[in-house]
Amino acid sequence: MKTETRRASLPKVNGNKQIEAAKDPSVPNNNNMAATFTYQELAAATCDFAPECLLGRGGFGAVYKGTLESTGQVVAVKQLDQSGIQGDKEFLVEVLMLSLMHHPNLVNLIGFCAEGEQRLLVYEYMPFGSLEDRLFDLPPDETPLDWNTRLKIALGAAKGLESLHKSNPPVIYRDLKASNILLDESFEPKLSDFGLAKFGPIGDKSHVSTRVMGTYGYCAPEYASTGRLTIKTDIYSYGIVLLELITGRRALEEVNGRSKHLVYWAMPLMKDQSNFSKLVDPLLKGNYSMSTLKKVIEVAGLCLHEDVTMRPVSSDLVAAMQFFVSRKREKNSDKDTSFKWSEIGMSPNQTSVISDKDSDRDRAVAEAKMWGESWRDKRMQSPQHVSEGNDRYQN
Repeated sequence: MKTETRRASLPKVNGNKQIEAAKDPSVPNNNNMAATFTYQELAAATCDFAPECLLGRGGFGAVYKGTLESTGQVVAVKQLDQSGIQGDKEFLVEVLMLSLMHHPNLVNLIGFCAEGEQRLLVYEYMPFGSLEDRLFDLPPDETPLDWNTRLKIALGAAKGLESLHKSNPPVIYRDLKASNILLDESFEPKLSDFGLAKFGPIGDKSHVSTRVMGTYGYCAPEYASTGRLTIKTDIYSYGIVLLELITGRRALEEVNGRSKHLVYWAMPLMKDQSNFSKLVDPLLKGNYSMSTLKKVIEVAGLCLHEDVTMRPVSSDLVAAMQFFVSRKREKNSDKDTSFKWSEIGMSPNQTSVISDKDSDRDRAVAEAKMWGESWRDKRMQSPQHVSEGNDRYQN
């Protein structure tokens, strides 16, 4: 059976120039536009969506492993629930987003099917599954992710987020979580599942007002309570993912029939560096750099700050994580892993001077010398007041 590779017909959305440019043959990425497949082709690729091909299920539908008959390429096929959350609008958004945006840390959309009532997306296959698969509830014979690999994943996720936030117009992911971070055979992460993504504010607008969507446990409290969406909403979710990488715990766990939020458990421990070791995943067995751990926890705290202006931007996260990944430290080393933003490119968005009224002013000044102009004042703004927000989330 021959695979059809017709060019996707992209509608004009609010006159968006990016979408118009995608149809322009002069645009370099134009040849990477998603192909269209028939339902019959994708049914054949997945052995008629056989249970043994099932990779997993999510809120939007099921994902199957398949092999395209024409090329032999192994792919992941997401079959959307016809009665699920993701409707035609979300389907179109995902096709458009991934057709227009190409980055090593964003999953590659190969094609799609929109035949009758069927809505399917065809992605590159990621052999190591998701971060969720590799971090939580591991069988006894599976080796847990080591510290350096966790930092690598955090860096790649930050790079993927940066590519979205720096696009024109900016794209707000809105669903950053462990199950949406896919891993290739070298544990390089790629962000996936863009059905909830939205174009961010442009011009003098500070936010986009929208119906609250996202995943319980990852959603920023100010967004959950007001519906005001900004790129800093994604930064909060990134902070939760960082906590998951550090602790090996899920953002939300059911214990004795009750939901336990990772952030509420972690925040009291994050107030005091003497408690930092209590945050660490026991599966690491002490194989990590304590000095780097302290800095990563501080970064997570900034991401989770209740004041959205105090949260770093994605380019700062990339700079910080790149620095930590590049440092080859012995385990539990107490050597300083400080860096200056000026040495690796300080974000122009992080230049505001924050007035610090904390009683530990002297300590703030000392720490400022280590972290550089941007985060000097920010890191002293305690993350302990992260508000619990509102429970109006949707899975």
